[in-house]
Amino acid sequence: MTKLYSRWQKKTIDEALKTRRVILLSGARQCGKTTLAKQLAAADTIYRTLDDLAIRQIAESDPHGFVQHTSQMLIIDEVQRAPNLLSAIKKMVDEDTRPGQYLLTGSANIQSLPSVQESLAGRIRKVRLRCLTQGELLGVDPTFLENAFKQTFSKKMKSSYGRKAILELAFRGGFPEIINLKANERQQWHRDYIAALLERDLKDIAKITQHKAMHDLVNILAAWSGKFMDISAIGAGLSIRRPTIESYINALETLYLVERIHPWTRTDYERVGKQSKIYMTDCGLMTAILRWYMPQVEMDPDRSGKLIETFIFNELAAHIDVGSGLYELFHYRDREQREIDFLIEREDHALLGIEVKAGSLISTADFKHLKWFKDNIAKNRPFVGVVLYSGEYAGSMGENLWAVPYGMLWD
Repeated sequence: MTKLYSRWQKKTIDEALKTRRVILLSGARQCGKTTLAKQLAAADTIYRTLDDLAIRQIAESDPHGFVQHTSQMLIIDEVQRAPNLLSAIKKMVDEDTRPGQYLLTGSANIQSLPSVQESLAGRIRKVRLRCLTQGELLGVDPTFLENAFKQTFSKKMKSSYGRKAILELAFRGGFPEIINLKANERQQWHRDYIAALLERDLKDIAKITQHKAMHDLVNILAAWSGKFMDISAIGAGLSIRRPTIESYINALETLYLVERIHPWTRTDYERVGKQSKIYMTDCGLMTAILRWYMPQVEMDPDRSGKLIETFIFNELAAHIDVGSGLYELFHYRDREQREIDFLIEREDHALLGIEVKAGSLISTADFKHLKWFKDNIAKNRPFVGVVLYSGEYAGSMGENLWAVPYGMLWD
């Protein structure tokens, strides 16, 4: 039996149910949406899943009758499988404006589906659920970003997460079902997962005509995680046209398999880069797709660096989501090849730059780009620069510049 973990987004949904008529909880398949939705259910809540073919056929034949209910809340699981329900829900909540009437879950970004005509604007609150973070597994609150902006890093706290420990966490990934599986069982689960996703779920959201090319593209994107988007280079080994490649990548984004991070361009500095970066949304899945093994990756600086950066992205993205709009996640790169892995902007325009370093040794050279950005781009904006590394202690490396162990993301 899969253990129940306390999810950071539960509080967000609890609050939203008090003010919004419809809540949409979206995220990758098997990330824990249904489990969380059932935890939020009141005693008289009705639950219906559209993964059940008979129930889906009823929903499609009579959408207005399907969404009618007299209970406190109706949960509709995998709502993207019958998108016409959204128009029926709109009619219901326009007639009855009580909050908390519908909790929808979706394993695809329903707003990006071409078949969806209704946005439910003004009536719906969208909440993203990701795979389990290390903080959720340990039962701690998401305080890292708040602490980082305040520069409240404990110099006495010792972190026990070295490079090998972080790689092991990355290989495991965050899908709830695999947390306690052995390494070979996890690899097989991840491969079965991606096969099912491409063979079944993809059909609901896109017309894929070249299935082998799509499988090859998934392998390429897994290897591309942490790199700058270059459609020409990504498609170099595929016998499909550029518009098709772009539509296939969009479909994989819709399924929450990959995610783009946009460049931070809110500056008058004319040499700032405009390319997005792409990341896999689960590290364990990434290693299984690429058929990586721990001893092999541990000895390879390029692979280990790519995997650790993807792991940190997944952790930070969950912190961003829980901030409910307080933070935005970007990256920075300019034409002089100055890069900052992650740049987080708070709603008051304060900035937090984060560089990811795989090793345990730290020097002033690791802060070169953060310091340049602080002095030349941030200027009058509050700016904190952090290098996350596999050492044991946090320490100041100059004004508003910090070396911080990975473990402080959740310790």
